[in-house]
Parts: sequence; structure tokens; C-alpha cells
Amino acid sequence: MHYGLIMECDYRYGNTQEEAFDEAFAMSDAAEKGELDGVWLAERHFAAPRNPLDAMGAGIPSVVSAPLIISTAIVAKTERLRVGVAVNVLPLNHPVRMAEEIATLDQISHGRVDFGVGRSGFMRAYEGYDIPYTESRERFQENLEIILAAWTNERFSYEGKHYTFNDVCVIPKPYQDPHPPLRMAATTKETFPQVGKLGYPVFVGLRGLDRPDLALLLDDYRKAWKDAGHAGEGDVFLRIPIFVGATQEGAYADAEESTMRSYRRMAQNFAASASNTGATADEDRAKRGEALAAVTYQDLIRDRLAYGSPDGVIAQLKTITQQLGLSGIVAETNVGGLIPREKVARSIDLFCKEVVPALR
Repeated sequence: MHYGLIMECDYRYGNTQEEAFDEAFAMSDAAEKGELDGVWLAERHFAAPRNPLDAMGAGIPSVVSAPLIISTAIVAKTERLRVGVAVNVLPLNHPVRMAEEIATLDQISHGRVDFGVGRSGFMRAYEGYDIPYTESRERFQENLEIILAAWTNERFSYEGKHYTFNDVCVIPKPYQDPHPPLRMAATTKETFPQVGKLGYPVFVGLRGLDRPDLALLLDDYRKAWKDAGHAGEGDVFLRIPIFVGATQEGAYADAEESTMRSYRRMAQNFAASASNTGATADEDRAKRGEALAAVTYQDLIRDRLAYGSPDGVIAQLKTITQQLGLSGIVAETNVGGLIPREKVARSIDLFCKEVVPALR
């Protein structure tokens, strides 16, 4: 099992950007000292504290627009911690440049990099980069093919709709052979069987889905995996909100306002984007928005969160791991971005010292 942290690199209201970076590096230091397996950085664009360009993704302001640069600083500060991006938004990046930068990071870290990939559902991020969201799927596939070709061939050529390369030699090659482990995000009904058919490990979450719905989609992933002839049962990492307090009641109370704010905003964002250009039926934006608009805190505690005392969180994560057949748990420690820094730090400390050792 892999145990790690999501790093949203929150830019808290009233704080400076320098303080946001300090908090981010304190989190990665805590993961290293707490003997977690890895950290996974978000990729967030235009996430300003006021009047953000990216209204869909900037409810929680963030400084993690360049996660590979922050990852490089983290591997320089640590000795064993693995570092990934959950996820690299491939359509917003030049594929050759990304191949070079991730390979360089892999060399610097001596093979401590994981390659998380996705296309993101935040449409306004695409507007900020002047890339049509309607092209996100085709650009994602093309960029992934180019990156893998760059890593696995001394020289490669490629002709696609958006990029053409002739006899290109990308240097350096990754430290890990043939490349850093690839993990693909899945959030829609269509994506789960596609990822399973390709034989890729998958990264899933409990934002737009509850646990019963996710369990059904993972059945589709594993069926497609087996039907394609891949060995084993697949490989699933779950991103899940986790908050650990001294008591069950205290943990619930400390995280409630921030958590409910996050899910209410998510409901509004799903509903507002359902009719946008590029939205597809399999994304179920309107349906997810309706479900989240009616959700209660008790609903979230039951189906989407792992909050409570150390013993309570241990019991929840054991159940969730068995129910979903997980190979990794990645904790989102400040859902909504409003939990005070010192309480988040205390929660991470309890997660590292009491929860994870009991799960290993």
C-alpha cells in the first residue's frame, strides 16, 4: 500500500504568496519525516484569491501553477519521498517540453517520480491558455503518445493533428526504466473502462462521486482490465479527504465549515458548467451538481470522507480499502481551504504517527 498526501498548495486569504510556499514545503517535510510514501501536487491555474480568471477552479486559491518546479524543490529537500503530480494536465502543456522536464526531475531525484496524467474538468483553465476545451480529449491522447515515444525511443518521429516531430532526440531520458510509473485519472463513466483496457494504474477521487458509485465504476475498470488480458486486478489509488483530530466530535466540528463550503461550491460549478461548450454527457455535470446541492455533512461523512479520531479514521480507511480494492490512499487534508494551518498540521501529524502505522 502507498500512503501519501495531496498538495493543493493553498494560498490562504490574508496570507502572502511566500507564506503559501512555506506551508507547502512544511507539508512535504512532514510527509518525509512522517515516513509517508509520497506527495502528489495538484496543477492549478489562475487560482487567485479575488476575482479569479478560473472561476471553476479557484474557489481555493493556490500557488501550484508550476508543479514540476515545486516538485524539483521537494526532491532536493528530501531523501526518500516520492513526488508526483495529480495530475499533469497534458493538453495545457507542450509534450516534448514536459517529457524533458519530467525526465530531468526523475534524474535529479534518482527515480522518485510518479507520472500522474489527466485532462482536468476546469474549462476556464483552458480559456486562460487559449486552448479549446472541446480539444481536450484529442490533445490529451496525442500528448501522452508523444511523451511516451520521447522516453522510450532514442529518436522518434510523430505526425498528429496538433503536433508533428521528425527525428527528435529527447535528452535526458528518465532515470526509471522505461519511464516513471504512469497513473491516469478517471472521473467519468467512459474513462474507467478505457483506462482498464489500456492497462494503466488509475487515480480516483470522491468529489463528484460517492463510494457506492465509485465501487461500480471500479468494477467496470477491472472488467476492462481483465478482458484486455492484463495480469492482476488493476491498481487503484484513492484521493480522499482525511482529517484526524483528538476526538471524533472535535474532528467533525473543526472541518465542517470548510468541507461544506467546498462541496457547495462544487455543486454550483458542476451545474454552471453543464451546458458549456465541450461538456459531454458522460461527465454527468448536471446530475452531479444536483446530487451535491442536496448533500448533507452526514452524507459526506458516510460516503466521501474519512474524518474522526485516529481509531475512527483507521477503521474507516480499512473498510474503504477493502470495499474498493485499493493499492494506495492519498489524503486531502484541507478540503475547502479554510481549516487553520495549525490544525491541518496536527491532523497530518496524527495521520503519519497513528493512522498509517496501524494500516501498514
